[in-house]
Amino acid sequence: MRRSIDELRLFYGEPAGALARRLLARRLEDAWGEATNADVLGLGYATPWLDAFVGARRVVAAMPGGQGVELWPTVGRNRTTLVEDRRLPFAAGSFDRILMVHALEEADDARALMMEAVRALAPAGRVILIAAARGGLWSRAENTPFGHGRPFTRRQLEQLVREAGLEPTAWSQTLYVPPWGPLLPLADGFEQVGRRIMPGAAGVLLLEATRQAYARIQPGGAVATAPILTPSLQPQPASRARRDLAGLCERS
Repeated sequence: MRRSIDELRLFYGEPAGALARRLLARRLEDAWGEATNADVLGLGYATPWLDAFVGARRVVAAMPGGQGVELWPTVGRNRTTLVEDRRLPFAAGSFDRILMVHALEEADDARALMMEAVRALAPAGRVILIAAARGGLWSRAENTPFGHGRPFTRRQLEQLVREAGLEPTAWSQTLYVPPWGPLLPLADGFEQVGRRIMPGAAGVLLLEATRQAYARIQPGGAVATAPILTPSLQPQPASRARRDLAGLCERS
């Protein structure tokens, strides 16, 4: 069962939610900036971050029926709609960017939801999945939305997007600080230290993926797919080779 819209709104109005909003916004700014001239879809509960895409041509918030819907933006014409996970009310290829937040963890069928998101993605589109990290403390905190439903590992997210026909291009993580009130003011310090010595302590994973743009024939007849765009969620690229070069620690 999904968290209700009232629970989500209440959380993001509290100190822990405001912190999560700020740290995730930092990662999204690194990846997409203002999404200039793009059509953007927020799927799940993405409205805390959609206002940042001021350069976008169109921004729509789609909220699952089990969650409920809120008016957004608070000023101007409403751009939210209630949707079914298995049947999004958008034509194929409608969006250049799709941001999925609080969408996968409590979905009845995460794969079916992912397939619908890919159907609505433009041929050169990009999607970012934001999900609770299985190894982090936030997935164990039931007083936050990240403590409900199914958390993910990076490999599980990569498998999910590949099964839907996408190729992972970049990943990142955040929320290293434990979700305890007295420690929240120290979050920036936890971010700096956590990335270096405690990568498995992150509370949230972000994975960017794109369509497999074309196949190129390698010597010997092997076929390799090449993504359209280069990684944009820094500092950790999705490629295994580049992870190794960067000295990143791999975890399941």
